[in-house]
Amino acid sequence: MEKFSMNFKSSKQPRKQRAYRYNAPLHIRQRFAHVHLSKELSEKYKKKRLGLRKGDKVKVMRGQFKGKITVVEKIDLKKTKAILTGVELSKRDGSKTPYPVHISNLMLTEINLDDKKRKMKLEGKKNE
Repeated sequence: MEKFSMNFKSSKQPRKQRAYRYNAPLHIRQRFAHVHLSKELSEKYKKKRLGLRKGDKVKVMRGQFKGKITVVEKIDLKKTKAILTGVELSKRDGSKTPYPVHISNLMLTEINLDDKKRKMKLEGKKNE
C-alpha cells in the first residue's frame, strides 16, 4: 500500500481512513484542526466549524479539564493536539507540564481576529 493517497479518504474501510489521517501531509492535516463554534458564534458567522488558531479562546468539552475556558498557546498538527494555557499536569516533584488536548475535544468561544485576512473572510461570509 502507498504511504499517502487521496483515495483513502473515499474508502469505507476504517483501516484506509486511518491510514489517510495518519499519513496525511501537514497542509491536509490543517483541515483536521477545525473545531465547533459556540452557539453565539455559530449564529453570528453562520458557520458550524472554523480552523483553530493560536490566540483563540476555547472551552474543553471532554476529559479531566472539561468545562475549562482558556487560550490556545500552540497547535501540534502532527499529533492533532493543542497546548492550552492553564491546562497542565502537576508532577511528583511539584513542577508542572503542559497537557496536550485533542482538537476534537475543544469548542471555540472567542475568535482571535488579529489576522486581517481571517477577519475579512469571516465578515465577508457573514454579509452574504
